[in-house]
Amino acid sequence: MATVLLVEDDEFVRSAIIRDLRGRSHAVRSAGRALDALREIAHSAPDVVILDLGLPDLDGAEALKMLRAISDVPVIVATARDDEAEIVRLLQEGADDYIVKPFSGDHLNARLEAVLRRARSGAPSKVVRVGGISIDSERREALLDGAPLDLTRREFDLLAYLCARPGHVVSRKELLTEVWRQSYGDDQTIDVHLSWLRRKLGESASQPRYLHTVRGVGVRLSPPAPPP
Repeated sequence: MATVLLVEDDEFVRSAIIRDLRGRSHAVRSAGRALDALREIAHSAPDVVILDLGLPDLDGAEALKMLRAISDVPVIVATARDDEAEIVRLLQEGADDYIVKPFSGDHLNARLEAVLRRARSGAPSKVVRVGGISIDSERREALLDGAPLDLTRREFDLLAYLCARPGHVVSRKELLTEVWRQSYGDDQTIDVHLSWLRRKLGESASQPRYLHTVRGVGVRLSPPAPPP
C-alpha cells in the first residue's frame, strides 16, 4: 500500500483512477490544480505523485519544475502527448516515469509499483555515524544527537551520501550525478536542498557545524571539533 497524490483536473478521470487505486489498497489524495498539489506536497509528502500535464493553472512541465524545488517524491507523469522528445525532456527534468493516456488501471498500477520499488530499494543495510549524526539507510532513519530528523527523501539521500564520505569535498556535479541521478542540472537546486538540510541540522552556511562549503568546489561534511 502506498499514499498516492493524484493531480488531475478532469473530474471523471480523477474519480475513476481514485476508485481503481483505492480498490488496490492504496491511500489516495487528489488535487485538480498544480498549486493545490504543491501545497499538499509541502504539507505532507505522499509516497508517489501521478501528475497530469494538462492542468488549468500551470503547464504540467512547469509544475514538475516547481515540485522538484520542494520535494524529491517520485513522480509519474500522465500525458496524452505521445512525443518522445517531450517525454525525454520531462524525465531529464525530474520525472521518474511516464504513462500515456488512455491507460488501464493495471498498467498504471504496474508503473506505480515499479517506481516505488526503485524508491524504496535504498542502500545496503548499515548505520553510519559522523559526530552526532546517525544514518540508517535500510530504515531510512536519521538522528541528530539521538533525536529523529524529519527529512524529505532527497534530503535523506543527500545527507547519507555526504555522511558516507566524511571529510571529503564532494562536488556539485557528483551530487547531481549520484544523488539526483541527472547528468546535468541547476546548481541552485543543490544549494536549496543544502540550505534546508543545514536548518534541520541546526546550523547555517555562515556558522556551519557539519556542512562546510568549499567555495568553487563543493561541500564537505565533517563532525564538529570537540570542545577545548
